[in-house]
Amino acid sequence: MPQLDPSNYAGQIFWLVISFVALYWVLVRLALPRVADVLEARQDRIDDDLDRAAAAKQEAEKVLAAYEKRLAEGRDEAQGLLRQAAEEMAAEAAKRHESLAAKLAGDVKAAETRILEAKTAAVRSIGEVAAEVAQSAARRLIGIEVDGKTAGAAVEAVQSGSD
Repeated sequence: MPQLDPSNYAGQIFWLVISFVALYWVLVRLALPRVADVLEARQDRIDDDLDRAAAAKQEAEKVLAAYEKRLAEGRDEAQGLLRQAAEEMAAEAAKRHESLAAKLAGDVKAAETRILEAKTAAVRSIGEVAAEVAQSAARRLIGIEVDGKTAGAAVEAVQSGSD
């Protein structure tokens, strides 16, 4: 193998140095500046994106703070409206309760009046029925026909004596 022959080392080293220098020069003058420009542009774009992201984050935090403030105000307003509606409904319920209580009191009074009238009528009719029973009993027991006035007077006498 000719590359391993020691007599050819000097020429190989010479061409190695020339190739290395030429490749180094091409890389330093042409390729590396382009790569550096691309890396610098990329870093600038990343920095710009980070700056915009930071600005967007600050704006989002401001919007979030405004949203939370408005949400709290809305919640307070809703609670106030609910409280007001509850008070209005309580007042309306109280009015209805008073109205119903007054109506029921009137109905109770009217019912008491009707009961008293019915009681009075029943007491009156008891006297009449007792007089008829007395007439019928006298007719069956002793066979005498008693008129209504006499039977009514006897029943009244018995009722006044028992009071």
